[in-house]
Amino acid sequence: MAENTFVQVRGLKKYFPTGDKKRFVRAVDDISFDIHRGETLGIVGESGCGKSTTGRLVLNLMPKTQGSILFDGKNLDSMKSKELRAMRRQMQFIFQDPYQSLDPRKTVFQILAEPFQIHYPAMSREEMRDEVLRLLDCVGMRQETLLRYPHEFSGGQRQRICIARAIALKPQFIVCDEPVSALDVSIQAQIINLLQDLKREFALTYMLISHDLGVIHHICDRVAVMYLGTIVEIGPKDAIYARTRHPYTQALISAIPVIRKAGTKRPGRIILQGDIPSPVTPPSGCLFHPRCGHCMDICKSVRPPLIEMEPGLQVACHLYAKP
Repeated sequence: MAENTFVQVRGLKKYFPTGDKKRFVRAVDDISFDIHRGETLGIVGESGCGKSTTGRLVLNLMPKTQGSILFDGKNLDSMKSKELRAMRRQMQFIFQDPYQSLDPRKTVFQILAEPFQIHYPAMSREEMRDEVLRLLDCVGMRQETLLRYPHEFSGGQRQRICIARAIALKPQFIVCDEPVSALDVSIQAQIINLLQDLKREFALTYMLISHDLGVIHHICDRVAVMYLGTIVEIGPKDAIYARTRHPYTQALISAIPVIRKAGTKRPGRIILQGDIPSPVTPPSGCLFHPRCGHCMDICKSVRPPLIEMEPGLQVACHLYAKP
């Protein structure tokens, strides 16, 4: 494990059973990647490609089918319950929907005090109140919100409460699952800037899941592109956006809205043919070949491995295989 590697994922799989004992939903199908300490790794792809499932697997929020995950060099699978509870303080999750991830029956104080009640049961109510006030200040909310309930806040304010809860125990690593997709566009930038400010202040490491390539480009250091449960391209943000290799990534980036001057030509958009194949019966060979305009015979029978194109940049495509 490299010195700067904070989270190491190898051969990760998650198969969900169906009614047929011989068929499974291959939500995550043999992926490997590293997350470096202090960086933000973006996970991007169409809906249903396995992004959120990957995030939950990394934090051990659901059992994996196969693979290994090391967190700061430690294997969560080999830990006893007491060790795992202590490790939980270092890992947190920010959910996509701030409307559903907050208990409507609890006040802001009760929501933000709960992590301390679980992990530090000896802490007094006064100490908890001080900690909760500190958290509210960190996310730009006023003290008067302590006794209010989630339904009394806007979507952006609710997400700030969710973020405050995530940083309560001073974690090192946070998985952000579509943290701004449920918010108005005018509020999204505020939440993104808040996440970046907190990252600098608390030296956080993020895994940011999103289908919005604009958000990914703004906040992430490296990007992993997922398709049908697999990673098809991974590397530094600038390398992927400026010199996109994989045909699927090219199609995604071509769909980013572009503001252009009057009279200038809009960059060509790549329209993918067909729908995403079923994860129950995925295509043979390259999973993307039924929708790819560069499909070759080998693509239909052989799944391409991740090929290193330049330092840190890997692409799973037969177009770049050495003869």
